[in-house]
Amino acid sequence: MVKATQLRPGMIIQHEGNLYTVFSVEHRTPGNKRGSMQTKMRNLRTGSIIDYRFRAEDFVERAIVDEVEFEYLYGDGEGYHFMNTQTFEQISLTSDVLGEAVYYLIGNMQVKLEFYEGKPIGVVLPDTVDLTVVETEPTVQKATASAVMKPAKLETGLTIQVPPFISAGDKVRVDTSEARYVQRAQG
Repeated sequence: MVKATQLRPGMIIQHEGNLYTVFSVEHRTPGNKRGSMQTKMRNLRTGSIIDYRFRAEDFVERAIVDEVEFEYLYGDGEGYHFMNTQTFEQISLTSDVLGEAVYYLIGNMQVKLEFYEGKPIGVVLPDTVDLTVVETEPTVQKATASAVMKPAKLETGLTIQVPPFISAGDKVRVDTSEARYVQRAQG
């Protein structure tokens, strides 16, 4: 069992008797009301996508899956290609299986793929990933950290809000659970 606030894109959970892979998670705290986790999940049996809101204090049952260490190689028109780090066997998964996790995959990244009854069903992402900004508005001179955030497109196609001092070419650390800027990354 995991707390609803620990849900991440790519996780496999049991919900209402079915297996679901979590596509996206958004932590919402509306005013003085209790926090909730708004999720978009795909039913692994039927393929249908549902929106579901868990209360922050809810517990969710993670499906018992095998996690195997893989290295992400590259993505192309056919899918996203991974290599088993032990056997060097390669596997290709589609964006249907991976969901929004595709926005955090960069070449040579170590991830764990989840298998349920021998079939790949998802990916476990690290909590943060360093990605390069490819496109954003020009840096504003004398911008303070308290200034308004601006949109930035990252190398994987993901668009997040970043502080005004970030410019194209910078590496930023992104929280994979909330698609949120954490800090400027080194190198």
